[in-house]
Amino acid sequence: MLKILHNPRCRKSRETLTLIQEKGIEVEIVEYLKEAPSVDELRSILEMLQLNPEQLLRKGEAVFKENFKGKDLTKDEWIEAMASNPVLIERPIVIKGNRAVIGRPPENVKELL
Repeated sequence: MLKILHNPRCRKSRETLTLIQEKGIEVEIVEYLKEAPSVDELRSILEMLQLNPEQLLRKGEAVFKENFKGKDLTKDEWIEAMASNPVLIERPIVIKGNRAVIGRPPENVKELL
C-alpha cells in the first residue's frame, strides 16, 4: 500500500493523490499538517528520498523566512524544525515500502506505481 503525506489545499498534492486513485491503488492519506511526522519518521523519509534535510525545506514559506532564513543549522536541527513546523516540509511525499518520492511534478509518483 502507498502512503501520501498530503496537504488538501495544495494543487500538486491533490493532483498526485488523484493520479494514484485513478490507478485504483489503495493509499493511506496522512494530512501531515494535522499529523506532523516525528523526528524519526522524517529521518526515515529523508533516507528513502536520499536527500539532506535542507533539500526537503519549503524555503518560500513565511515560517522559514521569519525564523530560519540565513541560519546554518545542523541536519538534526533542520529535522527538528520540520517536525515542529510541518509546513516547511516539501509536499506531497509518497511512500511505498522503503522507497519514497516527492510528487513535484505529480508524474514522479509513477515510479512507485
